[in-house]
Amino acid sequence: MTMEEGSVGSEEYTQDGTVNLKGKPVLRSKSGGWKACSFVVVYEVFERMAYYGISSNLILYLTTKLHEGTVKSSNNVTNWVGTIWITPILGAYVADAYLGRYWTFVIASCIYLSGMCLLTLAVSLPSLKPPQCFDKDITKCAKASTLQLAVFYGALYTLAVGTGGTKPNISTIGADQFDDFHPKEKLHKLSFFNWWMFSIFFGTLFANTVLVYIQDNVGWTLGYALPSLGLAISIMIFLSGTPFYRHKLPSGSTFTRMARVIVAAFRNWKVPIPPDSKEFYELDVDQYAKKGSYRIDSTPNLRFLDKACVKTSSSTNNPWRLCTVTQVEETKQMLKMVPILIATFVPSTMMAQVNTLFVKQGTTLDRHMGSFKIPPASLGAFVTISLLTCIVLYDRFFVRIMRKFTGNPRGIRLLQRMGIGLVFHILVMTVASITENYRLKVARNHGVAESGAQVPLSIFILLPQFILMGTADAFLEVAKIEFFYDQAPENMKSLGTAYSSVTLGIGNFISSFLLSTVSHITQEHGHKGWILNNLNESHLDYYYAFFALLNFINFIFFLFVSRFYVYRAEVSDSIQVLAKELEDKKVSVSNNYVNPKD
Repeated sequence: MTMEEGSVGSEEYTQDGTVNLKGKPVLRSKSGGWKACSFVVVYEVFERMAYYGISSNLILYLTTKLHEGTVKSSNNVTNWVGTIWITPILGAYVADAYLGRYWTFVIASCIYLSGMCLLTLAVSLPSLKPPQCFDKDITKCAKASTLQLAVFYGALYTLAVGTGGTKPNISTIGADQFDDFHPKEKLHKLSFFNWWMFSIFFGTLFANTVLVYIQDNVGWTLGYALPSLGLAISIMIFLSGTPFYRHKLPSGSTFTRMARVIVAAFRNWKVPIPPDSKEFYELDVDQYAKKGSYRIDSTPNLRFLDKACVKTSSSTNNPWRLCTVTQVEETKQMLKMVPILIATFVPSTMMAQVNTLFVKQGTTLDRHMGSFKIPPASLGAFVTISLLTCIVLYDRFFVRIMRKFTGNPRGIRLLQRMGIGLVFHILVMTVASITENYRLKVARNHGVAESGAQVPLSIFILLPQFILMGTADAFLEVAKIEFFYDQAPENMKSLGTAYSSVTLGIGNFISSFLLSTVSHITQEHGHKGWILNNLNESHLDYYYAFFALLNFINFIFFLFVSRFYVYRAEVSDSIQVLAKELEDKKVSVSNNYVNPKD
């Protein structure tokens, strides 16, 4: 729709190609904005409660109820969480190519809920669990049968398939409610990801405190039934907001478009690149406008791919031999982000320790606070509290202060924010290593190393590593989600959002690989090993020190790749409008300032 067509005021209709569920243009005043986002955010609060209600305490269920060892249970948790975060690639593909974000999300939510219900049955029926065992040496306990494991893990991975469709689309649906071509809405969008994280971690906080306590002290049936009920309510809340949502139409398979560019570039590898980009193949602006999409100008990076849009005698009407400049630039942008994506794998591996080894550490310590016994997984609440506090301080104070110096509406660049988060990850694992070294010393001094009995130290000695992890997330995780969404081309936003979840998935798989490898290598030649079922005889301090070194190397890699990264050009001038407004304010303030000496 052109400006003229919308002019019963050009401002009445959105200008970013969004439509209602019937595919018709939407009025700005009656759709989108924070009104529509409120339904999306409330859904995410309940969904996060459901997910973290399972994942936060899963390692304790595997060890105490299914009688799995430290390495096996930790790896089963990280493999499942890894799958949870990898499947969004499939969800993004289905949304972009076929169903659109809304319908992909609705269908996936039903699959998610069915997995939650089956999981609740698996922990409730005695026939689906091995007999209870109170022996501290779990190797002497009866193992779960094949049927019991099939039902339990079948439920977990059904849930994972469901999140594959919900995760890449829900935050994208939220961000789609703000029009990039409207300066005021663009400003709101800059804060959206901060407040998105703030809101969803309320669900996480509830899961890490109330649900974890119920699971440890009341029962697993109620502890899993509540998040299942919460998820059902959240789906109904999301559906009730349908009349207010703005939608982006499916634009075809992202992977096919990228594959065509790469194949065409290799087929034309002998073709010289013209010095003038105007000679490249491209469609008229009007043709893009009719589709509600955008034309992208040629850029000088990854020049080899430009061969895909060079016209040759054999390339006429063959999409695998000739692509438009816009298709080439979309592919370039997604490939340019891959080095940054790789740099986030290691910190994602660190995050995997929160719900595995950090929780197992807590089981070895004194958890009493008066007559109240603290569930080990509840310390994860401090990650959430730290993250929420830092996000508020960042958005309300840090950004406003930095705007005055940088003129950047975000305060600092997204990659700078991510870099600060990576520094905190180095600090997290350094502190964790020092704390664990102290815990092991106390265990040896009190003669509880071999027996595996409780170490006479408060569980709160682990607080610093949980709090620092939350601080690291406030910088890295929020910036990562915004970076991959913001830098993805307009027609590949779901894939961009999937990038931020894929890094968490790969990080969890790396965690499984490292844990198994280090455990195996350190037990060779008769050594006891670093990671045993008895943590008092283990050497997690060495393992965490290894992680600190890995984080430092990764930080150097990040500095290198981020130095060469070129940010994507905006499709509208709203960012420039915001930057100019900030600059005008600075000039106005300086002009109104009266020197007391005058």
